[in-house]
Amino acid sequence: MPPSLAPENARRRGTGLAYVISAYALWGTFPLYFLLFAPASALEVVGFRIVLSFVFCLLLITVFRRWRAILGLVRQPRVVGAMALAGIFIYVNWLVYVFAVLNDQVVEASLGYFINPLVTVLLGVFMLRESLRPAQWVAVGVSAIAVLVIAIGYGTFPVISLVLAASFGMYGYVKSRVGAQVDALSGLTIETTALAPFALAQLFVLGSTAGLAFGQHGVGQAVAMLSAGVVTAVPLLMFAAGTRRLPLVAVGLAQYLTPVLQFVIGVATLGEPMPLERWIGFALVWVALLILSVDMVRAGRASRRASAPPL
Repeated sequence: MPPSLAPENARRRGTGLAYVISAYALWGTFPLYFLLFAPASALEVVGFRIVLSFVFCLLLITVFRRWRAILGLVRQPRVVGAMALAGIFIYVNWLVYVFAVLNDQVVEASLGYFINPLVTVLLGVFMLRESLRPAQWVAVGVSAIAVLVIAIGYGTFPVISLVLAASFGMYGYVKSRVGAQVDALSGLTIETTALAPFALAQLFVLGSTAGLAFGQHGVGQAVAMLSAGVVTAVPLLMFAAGTRRLPLVAVGLAQYLTPVLQFVIGVATLGEPMPLERWIGFALVWVALLILSVDMVRAGRASRRASAPPL
């Protein structure tokens, strides 16, 4: 690398790291944000989140003059279909996550995001026919034991964790199939466009039956709900900006910040129970993630050495 490019690359990676860490930190503190919506139901929260995200995306597209790019994507049925399918998976993910937060299950939700990298590895095996390295098999096996320990010892099968991990893993898989041609803003716009009619119908039914909590429980709750579009889109855009500047290994290792913050909030701030069985299960998951992370770093180094030009 020419010496003149080194400082520029260092600045680029530093900026990318700041973006990625900011995105993961915001996602990690989402439990505290969604608790402001109480006593609204998860269906109402997600309905408002989709509709307001859709509105905010339209505003950003107009401000940044991205309509031509959006229209170009809309003319590609494969892309639209993939984004609509991704929208379904993220809807399930949001609904289950908000339900967990509003029902004192933040720790179990954090477990879902801890095991998400392992689910991604399994998706590579079953969906892409990839072969796993020995260390990856060990990590998957340890995480499976962890789930069994929690299910048997704690007496409750971690359904929330597994649904969150599976839905977000499938969301990432579907998004990866369309590649870099769909940026974060365009992807979120198409996804929320597909979901917005259902979200509006959902809010209408809730308003006509059980009634909406919006506007009935103080200014703070109303402001929190009205900010859902901005709060959803901003970390996604930060994440997209960061991943363009960082190696994939760095992005992968930084992702653990989100469940760590969720776990700390659940245990230290919200006082959710952590009996011995749960600690053992989480410890096993963390061991699996450590094995996976070390293997990821080693594989990245080996790949760089293999692609380096001979001296």
